[in-house]
Amino acid sequence: MAWAYKRNSKVLPFAALLSGMTALAACSSVVPASGPLTQPTAGPTSGAAASSRSTAPAGSGSLSTASPGTQPTGTASPGGAVPPSGGDLSAALPAPAALPTFPGTKVFPDLGRWQPVGRLVHGKAAVYETLLVPPGDNKRVGIAWMDTHLLAARLYSGSMSPGGGPYKYTAPVTASAAKSLVAAFNGGFQMGAAHGGYYTEGRVVRPLVRGAASLVIYANGLVTVGDWGSDVTMTPSVVAVRQNLYPLVANGEPTALAATRHWRTWGGTCPCGAGQTPSEYQWRSGVGVTADGALVYVNGPVLDPLQVAQALVRAGAVRGMQLDINPTWPVFAAYKPAAANGEAAPANGATFVNTYRGPATFFDPKYARDFITMSARSSG
Repeated sequence: MAWAYKRNSKVLPFAALLSGMTALAACSSVVPASGPLTQPTAGPTSGAAASSRSTAPAGSGSLSTASPGTQPTGTASPGGAVPPSGGDLSAALPAPAALPTFPGTKVFPDLGRWQPVGRLVHGKAAVYETLLVPPGDNKRVGIAWMDTHLLAARLYSGSMSPGGGPYKYTAPVTASAAKSLVAAFNGGFQMGAAHGGYYTEGRVVRPLVRGAASLVIYANGLVTVGDWGSDVTMTPSVVAVRQNLYPLVANGEPTALAATRHWRTWGGTCPCGAGQTPSEYQWRSGVGVTADGALVYVNGPVLDPLQVAQALVRAGAVRGMQLDINPTWPVFAAYKPAAANGEAAPANGATFVNTYRGPATFFDPKYARDFITMSARSSG
């Protein structure tokens, strides 16, 4: 199921946008947060403690880096649980409950009501989508909920981001991988602007940064999001880490840094047309993890970082991070082939908001950015 709508007047038609996109290439100017980020312990804390993280305004500063190594097992995963090493991973999570709308926002039909999308996995819906209007906005953002007990994650890498290939897993998605593909979504900034590292296929592409917001994938296909060195860290079961900027959601609340007036901390936005100036309100995407381990993804137009965080929290995220921004890059697609075991393809894919890129993105051999696939787990 896909929803389409007119873009806000602040976002010009895409033909006018493309002239400015090459120079930016998703966030060419990011102002780092000052000082090392605080390192909270994993697990819930009070709302006041959650709000106290990363309060420093933009400015100079650094985060510590580390290379992968063998550390004690028991690293926090979705909802603080240890990543399972076996067992029945095909048992579905409870379907997501309807989301309440934000007070005072514009009313549209079916806001907050989840719709199952994509192919079924073991006869069950593994991906749901809905729309919400975030506080202070009047345009809808798309939200996807993904069952990590039914789906296995994989990080695909590109020559532009992170660079440094060749990679085994890179665009296009192969025919064999397409037979189990359920959904896919964009990754993060180019590494020069990500203020973080990248680990995949057994090697460090960029050194991992302590305190950076991190999407982490384990050998069994489970995926989570957290603060590197605190919520998540390297263990023998980690197969991929994609870092991008700073935590956007922690302990079930937007971080203080998410609301900073220094919005360029979260990436430079394109001018988007002659006579226009960069603004904090732009296409943005983000991903988070719920207390029971579901993955939630958000994208939409005319968003500032706080609105992305608020949408993730409303969808149940306890930890979250921003992914790529600007009109050319955010994309989420779900695939539903006619046959149960059929190949996912652009023709049977759909996006949930009217993004510039569509379901064909991940099947394009020229696509040079990183992305994440969510595929049906085998029944064995």
